[in-house]
Amino acid sequence: MAIILRLDRVMADRKISLNELAQKVGIANVNLSNIKTGKVSAIRFSTLNAICDVLDCQPGDILEFQREGKSFGHESKRDFDR
Repeated sequence: MAIILRLDRVMADRKISLNELAQKVGIANVNLSNIKTGKVSAIRFSTLNAICDVLDCQPGDILEFQREGKSFGHESKRDFDR
């Protein structure tokens, strides 16, 4: 997957537990755990909004885009087609 979830890092920075965040966001612990560990293929904007509101962060603090199969210093043909 090209989108990497960094929720665990933001939670650690804010010193908030999974249980506390789940309660404040209003979702089940297991669902938040799946988001935290990247075991999801989608996230509702309403959930992302609630998480960002509770953690006082931006979506970009939680979500990171990384091209698949790209290694440092090796551009693909696709990089030059832009």
